[in-house]
Amino acid sequence: MNEIAKTYSPADIEAKWYAYWKENGFFRSVPDQREPYTIVIPPPNVTGVLHMGHMLNNTIQDVLIRRARMLGKNACWVPGTDHASIATEAKVVAMLKEQGINKSDLSREEFLKYAWEWKEKYGGIILNQLEKLGASCDWERTRFTMEDDLSEAVIDVFIDLYRKGQIYRGVRMVNWDPQGLTAVSDEEVIRKEVMQKLYYVQYAVVDANEKFDTMDAVAAQAKFAEGNFITIATVRPETILGDSAVCIHPDDERYKKFHGKHVAIPYTNRTVPVICDEYVTMDFGTGALKVTPAHDVNDYNLGIKHKLEVINIFNENGTMHERAGKYIGEDRFAVRKKIAADLQADGYLIKTEDYKSQVGYSERTNAAIEPRLSMQWFLKMDKISQPALENVLNGNIKLIPDKFLNTYKHWMENVHDWCISRQLWWGQRIPSWYNETGEFMVAKTEEEARKLFEEYNSKLVAQGGKAVAYDKLQQDEDVLDTWFSSWLWPISVFDGFKDPNNADINYYYPTNDLITAPEILFFWVARMIIAGYEYRNEKPFTNVYLTGIVRDKLGRKMSKSLGNSPDPLELITKYSADGVRVGMLFSSPAGNDLPFDEGLCEQGRNFANKIWNAFRLVNGWTVSKDVAASNVALAAIEWYKNKLSATVAELNELYDKYRISDVLLATYKLVWDDFCAWYLELVKPEFINGEPQPISQIVYDETVLLFEQNLIVLHPFMPFITEELWHTIRKRDENDCCIVATWPTVSVANEAILKQFEHAQQIVMALRNMRAAKQLSPKEALEFIYTNSNYAGNVYEIVAKLANVKPVLSEKHNATQGTYTLMVDTSEYYIPLEGKTDTAADKKKAEEEIAYLEGFLKSVDAKLNNEKFVSNAKPEVIENERKKRADAVSKMEMLKRIFLPASTNAAPSIIFNISKRYSTLEFIFISPIRLKLSPLLNEPGPKVRGFHAR
Repeated sequence: MNEIAKTYSPADIEAKWYAYWKENGFFRSVPDQREPYTIVIPPPNVTGVLHMGHMLNNTIQDVLIRRARMLGKNACWVPGTDHASIATEAKVVAMLKEQGINKSDLSREEFLKYAWEWKEKYGGIILNQLEKLGASCDWERTRFTMEDDLSEAVIDVFIDLYRKGQIYRGVRMVNWDPQGLTAVSDEEVIRKEVMQKLYYVQYAVVDANEKFDTMDAVAAQAKFAEGNFITIATVRPETILGDSAVCIHPDDERYKKFHGKHVAIPYTNRTVPVICDEYVTMDFGTGALKVTPAHDVNDYNLGIKHKLEVINIFNENGTMHERAGKYIGEDRFAVRKKIAADLQADGYLIKTEDYKSQVGYSERTNAAIEPRLSMQWFLKMDKISQPALENVLNGNIKLIPDKFLNTYKHWMENVHDWCISRQLWWGQRIPSWYNETGEFMVAKTEEEARKLFEEYNSKLVAQGGKAVAYDKLQQDEDVLDTWFSSWLWPISVFDGFKDPNNADINYYYPTNDLITAPEILFFWVARMIIAGYEYRNEKPFTNVYLTGIVRDKLGRKMSKSLGNSPDPLELITKYSADGVRVGMLFSSPAGNDLPFDEGLCEQGRNFANKIWNAFRLVNGWTVSKDVAASNVALAAIEWYKNKLSATVAELNELYDKYRISDVLLATYKLVWDDFCAWYLELVKPEFINGEPQPISQIVYDETVLLFEQNLIVLHPFMPFITEELWHTIRKRDENDCCIVATWPTVSVANEAILKQFEHAQQIVMALRNMRAAKQLSPKEALEFIYTNSNYAGNVYEIVAKLANVKPVLSEKHNATQGTYTLMVDTSEYYIPLEGKTDTAADKKKAEEEIAYLEGFLKSVDAKLNNEKFVSNAKPEVIENERKKRADAVSKMEMLKRIFLPASTNAAPSIIFNISKRYSTLEFIFISPIRLKLSPLLNEPGPKVRGFHAR
């Protein structure tokens, strides 16, 4: 073996091995004869920096990719970034503003030049940060959603779908970002609960044929005095200026007298109809609804149904339109305050209330979203989405966990047409070309558009029509939604549109696993499936592993705005990349949120230190061919080989089920508990007169081989320390690296060997706990009497070495003065302790416990003997009382048998009853003498915790 530092210093090791792997092509994948295993990265925004969600997602991807390599598969992990139209444009606009430049002062070409410069300077930051995490991506395959080939694929798909009749242009209600000046998708709208004011406003009711040039406050008050008014409640009084109707339920008795009437809208010189529709809920609010079709999607649908006028009172930037009268040009929120004050002064506003409601905000600019009617491009989703629904429901594509199936099904069965246009400059520009009168042709280039206009005119003239002009053509100013590029990602990264039959797409597609977040299940995952079946007639991936959200201790989603998210790179510096990877995955089951605690990363670092120190222990042994292997060491080797095989079989099953957190915990237990706490303790050489003795060459060689197997199963989670130790443990050539070591094969474990060793472990733990309870030094050898020869031989040799006892076989044994009894499974063991413990004190405490139990029994019996209680109580309550009684009787009889025997010659005994061995145990004091061992799960490491039962 090579020399090794006393302490593990990860920084230099991580940089060294990552550079080595990268430079020597260990991440590189090209098609060959092996089975491919492919993952495409969910492309992070080019504006992004590493956050905790990225850490979780990419650690899981790397674990799967690294294991696939070790299984001998051709592992290909394709990295890349998304151009993120809205976010990137906002960054560039902000950068220009700092330089005193306004976007409006630039041409499109000038702005895009700045945008590309920004991308080249900052766009690769997050990918470089992923290297610090250890992400083993094939960096030579890095793609960008706006690079030439991928952009061309987006344009080609748009044109293809348009010509198939799937894409159309029309005016629809969209989510409008008044700051970004663009439509945004539902996914880019963050719903926040906001405390607002609910304004109760009276509208004067007039006859349908009654006309007013103006309805001033005086005229309105006269109507109110006559009882001719309808009160509406709104959180947005500024939208009153765009009202087209007031809606009531047709069966609402309060308002039946107003059927067929009109109401006068304050400050507008307009009257609008009172309409009836069952959409209105009679018992909510005032039962009357103001209808503003231009500024609410539900109002818009009512407007279509009742053929109402659509009155837009907002400009694109959220200021008031010229239709807003005296409020023209002012910001919508400033007008809210002003019009509320005016309504109150003029007698329209009768009261206000505090009201909590959900408000949508733009994810990119944090501006309050404004529902807005806008001319946009849409993709019809009803037919094209059917294969994506069918192939998830039939299991051809699996969602992990499957609890998301119902959500997916609901989304896909209620799918709406997709608004695919954005009012931005950064992105793939829509390939639509307009003439002077607004007719357009969808084409890849202006030249192709002119040819289409020429063909169109020929048909028009042939039919007796008049040709349209196309001397001056203007391309559509809008770009395509970023999702419209990323939905093609699994195909476009392998140039499946540019060259549909190339070697890469035929070899790597469909990919294997997609790891992503549930919140984009519809917005990205479903759309990729749609594209896969539309353009390859095949699924894009087989499994979709949906991660949870990383949350803080208070359950809040980690975010920079809340200030509750640590810097991932600082965590790596503090705890090492391996430590952080382990910490992230300690409690991260698929689909469930991760309650992140920095202590988990510390535990990961401690695990790395444990592995390092275990290697230092083995590395420090003196090896001799002349030393014979002890029976205990040989038994330990045989046991650990079987334990390793059984564990690898368990790991394989857990990997197949994508229970990655459970894989880590099982691996952690194998290495920390089974190898370090048990195996190494059994095989390490003895000390004689304070000097370490040599170890058998056979035992040493076997230990090194087993250590290497541990490194292999650890590698997907802890790639850096495992690679370092892999090369330290023996001299290797440059290609013999842990990253490509062969995953252990599974052989059938010998259950008899495992069972016998487990029995020995239970005895050792019981003896250690007995010593602790009785304050007996572990250095003091004790006699250990056994009567069951079924476990003779290695079991008791193991017990002797680890528990410092002298096993003695006795065909029959009765407890005598000072003898303590251990019960493990069905076997009894005896430890003579006469003169080593205070039996009188033990007996006194037992008597106190018996007295307590007798009193407890009286109270329980009083309940069970009470007919009223028995007849009225629920069956489960009665059963619980009976169980408490049975437990108390059992405890009392046991204490009497041990501490108050009928024969005066009998002596107190201590009973350890262990049914199954776990690495962490909870011992419960029934008295300070008797210990009952029970499992306490999910806390890795050999620990014991004590509780008093009373």
